[in-house]
Amino acid sequence: MVLEATMICIDNSEWMRNGDYSPTRFQAQADAVNLICGAKTQSNPENTVGVLTMAGKGVRVLVTPTSDLGKILACMHGLEVGGECNLAAGIQVAQLALKHRQNKKQQQRIIVFVGSPVKYDKKVLEMIGRKLKKNSVALDIVNFGEEDEGKTEKLEALLAAMNNNDSSHIVHVPAGPNALSDVLISTPIFTGDGEGGSGFAAAAAAAAAGGVSGFDFGVDPNIDPELALALRVSMEEERARQEAAAKKAAEEATKQDKGGEQQSTSQDATMTENVSSAAPEGENKTNDPTDDENALLQQALAMSMDDPGSSVAGRDTDMTEAAADDQDLALALQLSMQDSAKDQANPTDMSKLLADQSFVSSILASLPGVDPNDPSVKDLLASMQSQTESEQKKSEDKTQNEEDKK
Repeated sequence: MVLEATMICIDNSEWMRNGDYSPTRFQAQADAVNLICGAKTQSNPENTVGVLTMAGKGVRVLVTPTSDLGKILACMHGLEVGGECNLAAGIQVAQLALKHRQNKKQQQRIIVFVGSPVKYDKKVLEMIGRKLKKNSVALDIVNFGEEDEGKTEKLEALLAAMNNNDSSHIVHVPAGPNALSDVLISTPIFTGDGEGGSGFAAAAAAAAAGGVSGFDFGVDPNIDPELALALRVSMEEERARQEAAAKKAAEEATKQDKGGEQQSTSQDATMTENVSSAAPEGENKTNDPTDDENALLQQALAMSMDDPGSSVAGRDTDMTEAAADDQDLALALQLSMQDSAKDQANPTDMSKLLADQSFVSSILASLPGVDPNDPSVKDLLASMQSQTESEQKKSEDKTQNEEDKK
């Protein structure tokens, strides 16, 4: 690849307002300049490109030779069109800018866009050409736009005066439907004498033309097979990456759906367990534990307060019927009746203990889960005390009657 420093001379005269090149001469020229800058910087990373204008108030350098493509493209915005093109002064200023380039190993090249009539004589242009040849500067000329009688002849004389080893070129671009950049793609101005750079220019030109091209990605594999292969491989890798991403997203979606179903089933199971565990709790709540304790207490007290006299009387009635047939049994029954009469004193003692309210309260307090101050317990004790008093009176009356009979 050629290590080169290039200065591009832009024609921004009043002739550039014409619309014979789509959309205008100046806009078509600006597109071609952008593509040339990209081709030069892409062909070698150390290549530099500078831009200057030849019309207006005078020759003006927009950007000195640099490898920053963004800086080069930015200088093209906001250019004013007006005045007449000063071809000789523009070439001389470009040659001076290349003389002060930083890397002296770079070859020097000037690319001139001429779209307006040339007012200089042929001899002046031939002198400028010999000076460029002396300083080893190559010159590329793009002739488009106005076609007067002496313009083509003057430009060819300039090229012939400074051409050295066919390093300089001239391209005549007539007006037509094709864009200026599309015509320049196949010329040595873009290809750089077969040194590369045409692939980038071809792709950019195809993009600028709306992507209309007969080749994939807008690149001719015959001109730049390496770029075409790189673009094809990159496209295949991108397609594979998109397919892998889509497959991964589908797998994640299915996993989320399965996880949601499992979670819903687990929630249903936990709900049924909660309901089943809540059912016995509700039944336990309906059965108040205090009511159960009161019922047990009443049953215990009733069993402890059973009438011994009634139980003895029941046993006597059963035994007297059996004793009627057996004298020994009658004797035994009489003795047991005497013993039971002696034991009647014990219930009276028990009734006295129950009459002692402090004693009963201390016993109830010692029982687990029993509150002596509970109103239901107090009522029960009161009823039992009255019952014991009535039974005590009955027993006293009975004993008195028995003594009177004797």
